Amino acid sequence: MKVQLLVSEWCEPCDRAEAIWREVAEMREIELEVLDMAQPEGRAVAKRLGIRSIPALVIDDALKGLGVPTRSAALEYVAAAPPRARTTVLHVGLVMGTSSRAAVLAAVAYLLVGGGFFAWYGGLPQSEPPRLAAIHLFTLGFVTFMIYGLGEHLLPRFTGNPIRFGAAAWAQQGLAHAGLLAFVLGTLTETRILLSAGATLAWLALLVFTTRILPVLWPAPASRPATGDGAEAASPGPASQ
Repeated sequence: MKVQLLVSEWCEPCDRAEAIWREVAEMREIELEVLDMAQPEGRAVAKRLGIRSIPALVIDDALKGLGVPTRSAALEYVAAAPPRARTTVLHVGLVMGTSSRAAVLAAVAYLLVGGGFFAWYGGLPQSEPPRLAAIHLFTLGFVTFMIYGLGEHLLPRFTGNPIRFGAAAWAQQGLAHAGLLAFVLGTLTETRILLSAGATLAWLALLVFTTRILPVLWPAPASRPATGDGAEAASPGPASQ
């Protein structure tokens, strides 16, 4: 069952509608696609179905509803869909997902902790262990987690292809946190086994991220969603409350 939600960044009810349908998509085996009216794909669907108010709900290429449904009402729309497995492949939308938000927040936290080394030492530490620990917090911490969070949120939007969330996303972040912690502790205590463990865990996190991102960049031909021209798509009307 293919569920398309037409939204726009300027539409406040669209955020509420997307949040509800995200919850439903984690519960039911549906293909949820959030289409931005600023993009050709969204305008093409609106033009084809004569949609002039958003948020708009399209199920299997038929307009089913407008406005923000309750979660129970949304579940009734997809009552025929079976329960979804724990690890899911979903299209992303305008609202940042929970795992993406967690990765960005972790990146900010590691930036603050790494910056604490600068504040304590009055700049980049000169002695080897603290300096390397600060570098790990910036690279494996701030930079890597920011890439994880923004990568899983933005790349699927740019390509229009879904990405695997669920257990895969959280396993990736768990491995990355454990790897960074082992790296920092191993660096500060100069413990070889912790450094080796940190390197292994960080590499495994990168491997999981790669297996999630590659299908987004190079999906199988059959999995590519159909898109319309959208050059003459109708402009959306006022948001439905």
